[in-house]
Amino acid sequence: MRTHRASLPSPQDQTAACPRHRNAEPTMAQLVGPLRKELADSLSSCRVLVVGAGGIGCELLKNLVLTGFKNIEVIDLDTIDVSNLNRQFLFQKKHVGKSKAQVAKESVLRFCPSANITAYHDSIMNPDYNVEFFRNFQLVMNALDNRAARNHVNRMCLAADIPLIESGTAGYLGQVTVIKKGQTECYECQPKPTQKTFPGCTIRNTPSEPIHCIVWAKYLFNQLFGEEDADQEVSPDTADPEAAWNLADAAARATASDQDGDIKRVSTKEWARSTGYDPVKLFNKLFKDDIMYLLTMDKLWKKRKAPLPLDWVEIQQHACSQEEACGTGLKDQQVLNVLGYAQLFQRSVETLRSQLREKGEGAELVWDKDDPPAMDFVTAASNLRMNVFSMNMKSRFDVKSMAGNIIPAIATTNAVIAGLIVLEGLKILNSDFEQCRTIFLNKQPNPRKKLLVPCALDPPNPNCYVCTSKPEVTVKLNVHKTIVQALQDKILKEKFGMVAPDVQIEDGKGTILISSEEGETEANNNKFLSDFGIRNGSRLQADDFLQDYTLLVNVIHSEELEKDVEFEVVGDAPDKAPTPSAPEEGKNIANGNKDSAQPSTSSKAAEDDDILIVDSDEEPSSSTMETSPESSNRKRKHHDAETDDSASKRKRLDQQPADDDEDIIALD
Repeated sequence: MRTHRASLPSPQDQTAACPRHRNAEPTMAQLVGPLRKELADSLSSCRVLVVGAGGIGCELLKNLVLTGFKNIEVIDLDTIDVSNLNRQFLFQKKHVGKSKAQVAKESVLRFCPSANITAYHDSIMNPDYNVEFFRNFQLVMNALDNRAARNHVNRMCLAADIPLIESGTAGYLGQVTVIKKGQTECYECQPKPTQKTFPGCTIRNTPSEPIHCIVWAKYLFNQLFGEEDADQEVSPDTADPEAAWNLADAAARATASDQDGDIKRVSTKEWARSTGYDPVKLFNKLFKDDIMYLLTMDKLWKKRKAPLPLDWVEIQQHACSQEEACGTGLKDQQVLNVLGYAQLFQRSVETLRSQLREKGEGAELVWDKDDPPAMDFVTAASNLRMNVFSMNMKSRFDVKSMAGNIIPAIATTNAVIAGLIVLEGLKILNSDFEQCRTIFLNKQPNPRKKLLVPCALDPPNPNCYVCTSKPEVTVKLNVHKTIVQALQDKILKEKFGMVAPDVQIEDGKGTILISSEEGETEANNNKFLSDFGIRNGSRLQADDFLQDYTLLVNVIHSEELEKDVEFEVVGDAPDKAPTPSAPEEGKNIANGNKDSAQPSTSSKAAEDDDILIVDSDEEPSSSTMETSPESSNRKRKHHDAETDDSASKRKRLDQQPADDDEDIIALD
């Protein structure tokens, strides 16, 4: 679904047309409506933390102040991108490049000046926002777009014993649920499918995961060889006010662009054609010039690691001392070095250029994971970008399995979910916790003609490694091949969501294996676990003091792990690419923090638009929902999108063939 921006009224027109903006600030009676006086009064003193000021966050802030909440703190690390403007209504074009949290605060105060709003342009995972910070609030409301931050806020609220209202949207699907320590499932009680929707600004400017780079590479293929889409721009916008980082300059640039109604963009395809699709020029533009431009946006890199530009000539100068492939095994499973991927980029561009010329003037190519030149191009381009942003590069096999179908963000869904968040918050403040529900927003009405389906909250999972009284997991790995760095990054941080773990070996000596203090145990990073006496049956105590979280890790040594599997969590499915013929659990289109995802052209992924959630009006719990006789029992899991994480059982209405061209990325 595509909306032409020119057909929409400007934010100024929308504001002028809205009665609540036309008149003076609404009275409390207008705001609270039928709320009991005691509840209405409590809203004025209640302190609320809103985490995220994007699609759901904008709607949520508006709802909170118009309901009567007065003391609100909002935090968001992101800045406003042009692509946000079609649905994040608190932002206008003049705000591009500014802090989302700060601008959202200013916009809300314009129609509710009596509200006390504090904005933080920062990451919620910053150690400054510790357990004591969270204890300042009566409610925490998540409006996030990534799983790592969700996991972190979940743990902080558990540690502070503060109710958390979690929410998410994925296209027309949405969910709101309440998390309370000891009474409900926490966010991590159930496994999540891999996240597949990503903020557009993350794709273009600040990728932090390999999947971000793979999505960017698929965009790039379309921009160069396929059908151009303005929403799939890959280069930093040279007219974007964010580049200036000076508010006066930013406003001036935004005003100057008003003469033609929008910010002008240079067509990537036109530029490529003018160079004759020269691979070297394309390489230097994408991985050198554009990256150097990103570096001028200095505020982006104050709390992130800055990217490192690549230069074609410098890479070729090292050709004599480098081999193209790093590692052994099948060709598709080899991870090349930078030179190898640069050469693959060159060869694939030359092949695709020839294909384009053979098709004639105005022809376009279609990306297909089973087309070798197209797959080579995406593999090379994504890995070069991973290197630029200091990520571990991936094999062709990994890249092919990670490219996923992604769905667009829908403004109406965000608005509905934001309203439900506030309703659940009112129940908590009214001491009606037993009335709280997990509420699903469906794409189509269920058999009882309901789009909104409430379900009773599930109790905590006794096997959860986060919210049980003594979290404990068992990890199977090869102690002779697993290094300490992999234990820290891939197991503790990536798999178990820790931010800054300290690890002690329970060997009677209290040996410190990993320290969160910089430099203390750096010498251990490349040593094998066996070098420290870790063997089958060893126990490791991992502490994250920021999250007030301790995890006991039982080690099982195994030399029989499947190929390309570094470790397994006993009781979990192995971290490996799924078998295409295997049924998928909770086939949700969404995104996450893992390095693997479903293949982009799998029929199961493509058919997710043709599903109906079958629920009654009020279910006993969100994990005991019934399906039709022919469908297996599947719990609807949380899943991440713009701020997403939906969960429920689904029934297939009709089967349609997969459409490989339905790869749409959410812009928010």
